[in-house]
Amino acid sequence: MAHERIGRHRLVVGAHYGTRDFIVQRMTAVIMAVYTLVLVFYTVFGSSLDFESWRAFFIFKVGVLPVGQLLATVVFISIAWHAWVGVRDIWMDYARSDGLRMILQALTVMWLAAAVVFFAQILWSL
Repeated sequence: MAHERIGRHRLVVGAHYGTRDFIVQRMTAVIMAVYTLVLVFYTVFGSSLDFESWRAFFIFKVGVLPVGQLLATVVFISIAWHAWVGVRDIWMDYARSDGLRMILQALTVMWLAAAVVFFAQILWSL
């Protein structure tokens, strides 16, 4: 039974992410959709669209909890995670060379991590 792939001898490459990634894609999409609706309602029913009203939207607090910043951060992390799952699947499907695939995945992770850090730096400095 040399070809048996059970336990520690199983093959650990390929699309073994299935269910978890399916759920992550749907959860992050719901988070982004709900936040998009909140932004649309704020834009349509808000008093004005100047810098100060947008700043107030992103820094509103409930007590001492910075709810606006926390929600925006959760949404941006959801965007990055959603993008990672999708782009990783593209690299897995179309980058035939293992080395090229790993380089592309590493560059994608670095770009997404930098985007999250840059976003957080801007948002939390308001």
